[in-house]
This record gives sequence, structure tokens and C-alpha cells, in this order.
Amino acid sequence: MKPDIHPTYRTVLFHDTAADVFFLIGSTVDTERTQQHTDGKTYPYVALDVSSASHPMYTGQQRKTTTEGRIAGFNKRFATFGSGGKKDAEAAQ
Repeated sequence: MKPDIHPTYRTVLFHDTAADVFFLIGSTVDTERTQQHTDGKTYPYVALDVSSASHPMYTGQQRKTTTEGRIAGFNKRFATFGSGGKKDAEAAQ
């Protein structure tokens, strides 16, 4: 291997902010932030939005989204689409 071309491999503290879980993993990620872990040592720190602790595929929990508003809006917008438009809708009333 050529010297001085490879990134530094070190133990990094990853924090899943969605589940508030910490992982100590060997990585070459470049970060300036550091944080003290529960073992008393200070490690380079990286915040994550999603990890295996919070992703629905790994946890088996689905996040529920509100679709009633979307569906009602869609039906309202396209209710007269196939019937000839507003003129037919107004004539029917």
C-alpha cells in the first residue's frame, strides 16, 4: 500500500437522533465534532437521522401518515373530471 493516501480508521460514536441510541463503530468518516460516551472516553461524533434502531424495516413498526386529507383533496379536485366539468356539476345541483 502507498503511504499517506488512506483515511484514518478509528472508533466513531454514531448517534441515531430519532431513537436516541448510540453506536460505537469503526469508521473512516471525517468529522470535527467529539462527544464523551458512557465509558468515559471521548470519540469523534456523527449524528444520524435513521439507523437500524429507528428504520421501520428493522424495527417492524410502521409510521402512520395522515392520508385522509390527501384523498379527500384528490376526490374534490377530480370529482368532475370524467363528467364534463363544472357545467355538468352545476346543472346537477
